Amino acid sequence: MQLFRPPLAILTVISLCVASSSHALDLYVDTKTKQIFAEPGPGRVHMGTYEKSGTASKTTKQASPSTELNPVPEGQKADASNKNTSDRLTRLREKAEKEQLKGQVSMLDERVKEVEKIHGNFDDRGLHWSTKDGNFSVSLNGRIQPASQYNFINEPDPAFGSNTANELNSGMNIRRARLGVEGTFLKIWDYKFEYDFSRGNGSVGSGITDAFVRLNHTNALSYKAGSFKEPFSLEEAASNRYLTFIERHMSVNAFVDNPNTYKTGIGVNYAVPRWQTGIAFQTEPIGGWSSASTSVNANGNQNRNNGSGDTGWQGIGRVSGRPWMESETKFLHVGVSAGHTDVNTQYRADGTMVGEGQIGGGGGMSFFAFPGTNVDRSNILNTGNLSTGALSDPNHRRVSSYDRYGAESWFVYGPFSAQAEYLRTNINGTGYSGEHLTGYYGFISYFLTGESKAYHVRNGAANRIKPNKPFQFGGPGLGAWEVAFGYDYIDMNSGVIKGGEADMVRFGLNWYPHSNVKFQANVVHTLNINTAGTPTTNTNGYSGGAGARTHGWDNASLSAFLTQLTVDF
Repeated sequence: MQLFRPPLAILTVISLCVASSSHALDLYVDTKTKQIFAEPGPGRVHMGTYEKSGTASKTTKQASPSTELNPVPEGQKADASNKNTSDRLTRLREKAEKEQLKGQVSMLDERVKEVEKIHGNFDDRGLHWSTKDGNFSVSLNGRIQPASQYNFINEPDPAFGSNTANELNSGMNIRRARLGVEGTFLKIWDYKFEYDFSRGNGSVGSGITDAFVRLNHTNALSYKAGSFKEPFSLEEAASNRYLTFIERHMSVNAFVDNPNTYKTGIGVNYAVPRWQTGIAFQTEPIGGWSSASTSVNANGNQNRNNGSGDTGWQGIGRVSGRPWMESETKFLHVGVSAGHTDVNTQYRADGTMVGEGQIGGGGGMSFFAFPGTNVDRSNILNTGNLSTGALSDPNHRRVSSYDRYGAESWFVYGPFSAQAEYLRTNINGTGYSGEHLTGYYGFISYFLTGESKAYHVRNGAANRIKPNKPFQFGGPGLGAWEVAFGYDYIDMNSGVIKGGEADMVRFGLNWYPHSNVKFQANVVHTLNINTAGTPTTNTNGYSGGAGARTHGWDNASLSAFLTQLTVDF
C-alpha cells in the first residue's frame, strides 16, 4: 500500500492544479487557529478569491505555472489573515458606530420636533408661547401708568369755614400697575388672570381684576365664568390703555367703574365684525377692593355689604354694533346697555341699621363723582348712604335695588372721531319714588399724523393705536399725535337725593411713540358745581362764590393739569 502513496499524492496535486486552472480558488482563515481552509466553516473568515498566476513568487522557489498560487506567499499567509481579520473588525466597528450615530441623530430629531412644538414670540399684545397644534398657549401681559396732577386753580368756598373739604392735592402716583397671564388650552378654552397692585390698599383679594375661564363655542359665541367686567357702557368696555382722556367721564365712573365693574359670575358673549352682545349674571366680589368704593361698606376683608352674606346680585347686558361701516376706519357705532342690581342693607333684630353714620356701616349704597382727576380723586359730588334710619322710623329710607340704562354712539371717519354716551341710574326702595341720577358726555378727537381709531370686535369698543411711523431717534418717524376736546356733565340731585351737580370741559393731547407706549396730557376745568343740600359735609366745601348762586349753581374754581404715561405689553 505504501508503494501507491507517492503516485496518489502526485495525482492529487495534479488534480488540484487542473482544477485551479479551470476556476478560481476561495480560501478561508480560522480566526482562532489562524489555519487556512479551502472551504467555509464556523469561525472561518473569507480571505479572498485566488487565480493561477504565470509568474514565480518572489518568496518561493520557481514552480510550475500550473501549481503556483498568487498573491499570498507562504511566509505572509498569517499576516494577511490577521490584516484581513483586523480590516473586517474595523469595518464592523465603523458600521456599528454609524448605526449608533444614526440612532442618536434620530433621537435628537425627535427631541427637536418636541421642542419645535412650542414656540414663542413678542408683539404689541405681549409675550406669547404656544404649541404648533394650537392646543395650548400662554401670554404674559402687564401695564404701568405713572401719573401726575398739578392744580393751578383750587379754591373751595371759604364760607364753609372749618367744614371745607380737603383741597385737591398736587402730586404723583402709580395710577395702575397690573400683571397678568392669559392663554388657551384644548383649543376651545381660554383663560385670563390679572392683578392690579395699585388697588385695594394692599388687601390680597381686592387687587384681582380679571380672573375667568371662557369656553369658545364658536368663533363668535363664548361663555365665561369668574371675575370679569360687567357688560355696560362704551367707555367702560374699552381698556384704560386705550382711553382718549386720562380718566373716564364722571357718569361712567360714578355709575359703573366706582361701584366696581369687575364682578363675579357667568356671562355669554356673541361678537361678529358688525355687532356684539354681552349678557351676564354677576355679584359683588367678597373683600373690600378700594378705599374709593361706592358702597359705604369697606370693612377690611369682609364683603362690601358688611359680611351679611347677601352681596347684591345683578343681571346686566349690552348690545352694540356698526349699522354703517364703509371700512375699519370709517364707521358708525351705536349701542344700548341695561342692568338691574339688588342692594343689601343690614339691620339688627330691633330694626336699627348696623353702623349707621359710619364708614363701612350696614351696607346700603352711595354714589360719588370726581372731576376727571387722576392723582387726587376726592369726592366732589356724593349722594351719601341711600339707606338711612331705623325700620321703626316712618321717614327711614332703604335702597333695595337700582336700575341702570345707557345709550352710546361713536363715529369714526379716518383721523376724525366723535363719541358720546348718556347714562341713567334709577333708585328703588323704601322712601324713594322715581329718583334717578343722570349723566352724559361727548368729545371729538383728531389724529394730526393721519391714524384712525381702532375697533375691538369682541368688546365693541376702542382698541390699540398703531402709529403709521413709530418714533425713532434721528429717524423720520414721529409716532402718532392726537388732540381731543370734550364736555362732561353729571346730575345726582333728584327728589330726596342731593348728591350734587357738576359740569366740566377737557382738553387732551396724546402722543403714541409706539403702539405699546402712550403719553397723555390733559387740562380739566370745572365750569359749575352745585352741592346745595348734600348730606356729605366735605362735599359742601366745593361750593363756589355767592354770585354763582343767583342762577342755582355753586361755582367752585377747580382746574388741573394732568399727565400719564402708559407702558404695556
